[in-house]
Amino acid sequence: MRRREFITLLGAAAAVWPVAAHAQQPERMRRIGALIAFAETDSYGQASANAFRQGLEQLGWVEGRNIRVDYRFAAGNPTLYKTYADELVGLRPDAILAGGTPAVAVLQPMTRTIPIVFVLTADPVGQGFVQSLVRPGGNITGFGVYVAPMMAKWLGLFKEIAPGLRHVAVIFNPENASFAKSFNQAIEAAAQSLGVSVTLAPVHDDATIEAAVAAQAQQPEGGVIVLPDSFVITHRKTIIAAAARYRLPTFGMNDLFPRDGGLMSYSIDSLDTYRQGASYIDRILKGANPADLPVQEPTKFLLILNIKTAKELGLDVPVHLQQLADEVIE
Repeated sequence: MRRREFITLLGAAAAVWPVAAHAQQPERMRRIGALIAFAETDSYGQASANAFRQGLEQLGWVEGRNIRVDYRFAAGNPTLYKTYADELVGLRPDAILAGGTPAVAVLQPMTRTIPIVFVLTADPVGQGFVQSLVRPGGNITGFGVYVAPMMAKWLGLFKEIAPGLRHVAVIFNPENASFAKSFNQAIEAAAQSLGVSVTLAPVHDDATIEAAVAAQAQQPEGGVIVLPDSFVITHRKTIIAAAARYRLPTFGMNDLFPRDGGLMSYSIDSLDTYRQGASYIDRILKGANPADLPVQEPTKFLLILNIKTAKELGLDVPVHLQQLADEVIE
């Protein structure tokens, strides 16, 4: 080969090298923290993580290829929320998914720079997580859950199925349910108009759950309402089993309660909320500022009835409610 031809070929190859080298560079790996509200050993905890993973994959984020997700499962435990939140912030991820109100409460003071997308979080404005629903204004935004005025709707549905209901115990963990005060006030206000008395039953472990249900069983025509905090949802089977022993109808503000043997629920699709959380993570990874992403409030609620449990309790579920229900378990 002549010298001039060799130099020409060398120059052409050199011009291609940067392009080829660029094409061979692996896609940038992004890192996300995910603080899941439930236990890793709980099927619902795994389902929540899978729903978030599916939401990411639908948007082109595949674990091990262009994104790494560090999962932590708090199991509704206040101590674990704090421990795992500290761990995730220490990893300095590109964003954090916060599952539930307690997760946001512990993460907020730990970082003002890492974007946080919450799901299943009650009253984010009232609790100071965001400045407003339309313009959150900081590093936190996400997807809300129930609002206090809905408690009247819940109690009204409960009374329709159990018309003899005269007394309800409201079960919640005050360490997790920072929204409990406003919810309980709304329940008490609605109860007055329905001729129902209310007992607040804060719980911290299985023993206090058993004691609260046993005490409620001493009331004539009693029932149990379970607030939507991650502790009581994690311990739902203990609540449902105790209520069954004492023949008390149970209204859960999470769809797991009737599916696991409780009487009924009126709730959002919690797993879909984890998928929605992935959509905001996607937008943040693509450059969006969480301060400008409005907080989304739920618009669809699911009524689920467990007819088998109703029959065991001697309750006749009105036909119109069965027709309205999104799911009837028999």
